[in-house]
Order: sequence, then C-alpha cells, then structure tokens
Amino acid sequence: MVVLAASIVGKSGKVLVSRQFVDMSRIRIEGLLAAFPKLIGTGKQHTYVETENVRYVYQPIEALYLLLVTNKQSNILEDLETLRLLSKLVPEYSYSLDEEGICKNAFELIFAFDEVISLGHKENVTVAQVKQYCEMESHEEKLHKLVMQSKINETKDVMKRKASEIDKSKIEKNRGDKGGFGPLQSMGSGRIESGFNDLSISSSGSGFGGGSGFGMTTDVDSFSTKSKGRPTSAATAPPKGLGMKLGKSQRTNQFLESLKAEGEVIVEDVQPKAGPARAAAPPLTDPITLTVEEKLNVTLKRDGGVSNFDVQGTLSLQILNQEDAHIQVQVQTGDNQAISFKTHPNMNKDLFANENILGLKDPNRPFPTGQGSDAGVGLLKWRMQSTDESMVPLTINCWPSSSGNETYVSIEYEASSMFELRNVVISVPLPALREAPTVNQIDGEWRYDSRNSILEWSILLIDNSNRSGSMEFVVPQADSSAFFPISVRFMAADTFSDLKVANIIPIKGGNPPKHSQRTQLITENYQVV
Repeated sequence: MVVLAASIVGKSGKVLVSRQFVDMSRIRIEGLLAAFPKLIGTGKQHTYVETENVRYVYQPIEALYLLLVTNKQSNILEDLETLRLLSKLVPEYSYSLDEEGICKNAFELIFAFDEVISLGHKENVTVAQVKQYCEMESHEEKLHKLVMQSKINETKDVMKRKASEIDKSKIEKNRGDKGGFGPLQSMGSGRIESGFNDLSISSSGSGFGGGSGFGMTTDVDSFSTKSKGRPTSAATAPPKGLGMKLGKSQRTNQFLESLKAEGEVIVEDVQPKAGPARAAAPPLTDPITLTVEEKLNVTLKRDGGVSNFDVQGTLSLQILNQEDAHIQVQVQTGDNQAISFKTHPNMNKDLFANENILGLKDPNRPFPTGQGSDAGVGLLKWRMQSTDESMVPLTINCWPSSSGNETYVSIEYEASSMFELRNVVISVPLPALREAPTVNQIDGEWRYDSRNSILEWSILLIDNSNRSGSMEFVVPQADSSAFFPISVRFMAADTFSDLKVANIIPIKGGNPPKHSQRTQLITENYQVV
C-alpha cells in the first residue's frame, strides 16, 4: 500500500487540509485533488473511485470528505482501515466538523496524519497512541523540570534570608546612627511595635518621654511606620509594604519579597481559574436538526450483579427557518422490545403507532423555530429498565488486598461490544493520603485529585482493540470499603434504542428540507457500590 496524500475536502471542492507522503510535485497533487469532486457522483454506494493512474478512497463526514489518494496497486482493504482510523482522529482534534473548525485545527490534524502514515505506509497505531505521540510527554522532561524547580526554590530561600538580613542591618544601622537605644536590641521587634503604638509616640515629641528621654523620637516613628500592617509576633522586620497575603503560600512569595526589598516594583497578574464546563454544542448548519440523546443511570454491585439499570431517551427537533416548520418526521425505532416510547401530548399518537411518523395533531400548525438553547422541541421520549448484566456497557471489578503495611488495589474494566466509548473516566475514592498513590501498571492515563482524595483513570477511546484493561496501585493500609463507590462517566455515538430518522415529510408539498441527526449516549449516574 502506498498513500500519496491524505486530505479533507469540502463538498464544494475546497481543499481544507492536505498532507503529501511521497515525493511528488505540488502541481500534480493539486491536480489530483481538483479532479476529485468531478469524479464522485450522487447515489453511489461505494466509497472509492479509480482513474487511469490513482485510486480515490473517501468517506463523507457531514459536509466534508475525508480522502486518501493511493496508487492502484495498493490493497484497498488496508486503505479502508487507514481511512477508518483517520475518521476517528478527526473528531478528536476538531469538535466542529465544518470548514471553520477543520481550518482552525489544520496543523493538529496534519501532525496526527503523520503519526498514522509514514512514507506512504500505514503505521500500526491506535487513536490513544497517536494522541500520546502528538502530546510528546516525556518522563525525562518532567524529571528535569522537577530538579530545576527544586533548585529555584532553594535559591528563593537563600535570597529571602539575605534580604531579611540586609533589611535588618539597615534598621540597626539607623538606630546606631541616631543613638541612645541600645537596650531595645534585645527586645523582639513585635514588642517594640506593640509598646510604641499603644503609647502613641510621634515625631513631634509629644506623649510619653517627649522625645528627649530616649533620644530617638524620629527613629521610633520611622520604625513604627515601616512595621505597620504586619503581625506583632514577627521576629524580623519584613521589607517595606509587605503584609499577609491570602491564598498564596510563603514559598510562592519569597522571590517577589526579595525583589521588593531591593526596591523593585512588582505588578502581579492573577489569572482567574476557569472551572470545568461542558463543551458547547456545535452551531446548527442544516435547516432541520434532530437530536437523539440517552442518559444512563446504572448502579452495579461490587461483587457482581446490577442493582439499577435505567435508560431515559429523548428525541428533540430544532428548525432554523419558519418556512421549513410544516413537516412530519418519520423514524425507525429499532428492534429493542424492552423500550417503551411516549410521544409529546401535542403529537398525533395514532399516526406514530401505525406508521412511525411524528406529526402534530393539527397539521396546519407549524413547529416552533429558533436556534437558542431552549428552542429544541421534544417529540418523543422512551425508557428502558433491566436487570440483565449483559446490557451494561462497562463493568468494573475492584480487588483490594492488604500485604504488610500496604494495600494493593487491582481494578479491571470490561466493555461490551455494543458501543465505542469515548472520554472514559473511572473515579476511585481513596483514604486520606499525604502523597499520591503509587501506580504500578495502567492501561491509559491517571491523575490524583489530592483535594478530594480521588484517583481518576482516563481512557480516551474503548473500541474493539481494547475492550478490557486494568490498573494496579498501592496505598498505605486501608479498609476495602474505602475504595467505593467508584464513579464512571463516558459518552458514545450509539444508543440502546438505535433510533434513526428515516425521512422528513413536508406537509405542504415540495422537496423535503435538508436535515441532520445528532446521536449520543451519556452517563448521568454510573456507580459501583
């Protein structure tokens, strides 16, 4: 197999992303890509076109084509497998599958294509490996950064001590120059500040002593002014203008304090930390969009079995233009007999029961239109409940075992072949720890949330290549119940109902408007207790 180029082309023929893998002139590649829109026709079932010299293997992705240009001697089965892998990578790097989204992430897509195809030949990689290679994480780099940070922290400590010594020596020098206050050197600076602030010593000489008894009225006033705003129990005088700052550790401010002590003006730029938010849905591009969404609520027993399995689904409709609002929607409901469907009260129930067509009771009444978040109209709801463990998309087995003063925890996931699961996160609660757990083996990635004491196990994609996986970590000795309940979240592009939109029927005649369907399965509450 020799892949000459991999490209993403708009249906108008515009080339959005193109990567050349063999030594060929640019004019030749541009000519091959320019000829592609003229070769594909409408109504064809196959996804390849052959010319005298090359073969085009393509796959539609919404309003775009993912295209491979190969020689005619290449194995078409390998070409299709390569195309399938690239089609999985495109949504990973571009959430919005339109021209704007593809162009915005063009370089990331080209880098990903390079990891899949090398010198025209397919590499034996998975989606997770491609993402890992593109991120270029290095253990040696992390170790080097930790060593450098340790050296920086040591330098900050030295600078802090030096700055404090310099500042203290300046104060003592000022005292000695203005004379007469030797005994106060043995008193804590906090005692000095507290006593003089209470007795209201001022530079005018009024109050206790009148300024003549100690011979240092001006110096005491200067010292009190410098010390204003700091705790009275401080053992050394800090740099001028520095006080307690909330939300930051002392180590973080050491370098800034040393610079301020030398007279530097420091302006701190505090960036607000953005909380986790759900990614916004891509904007609507088709006149009619139908969204199929199922929410999964599952409670599994730690020793096996299902306590609760509940699927709730909705079909919603969004119409952009008023002229497209007089329609009916014909659907295919799949073969799952355990699902019960319920239509909206304004829908014609008999029409749906007999012909699987969703239409309003009053055919002269249009559907609401608009693109806002609340513009979607619910047409159909369904629900499925079961106690059959084979229906569960993902099962988790957790095996804690104690040995000496340590507890070894082995966790295994097993995914059914019904779905391809994306962005899988398995959250395991841990007992309170001083340090992160030691992970001996893992299929995927992990992160330790020290604030909530949770270990998060992440798998980007679970498909036929990794239907099962495991992780093992070690913590100090703990009870086995400390690792439950385990929470799971993921999403999938398929649903239990397998609901499909078959046709859009215009009531007032004419051609049916263009429509698109969005389908997703998400977890609402998925636990192992």
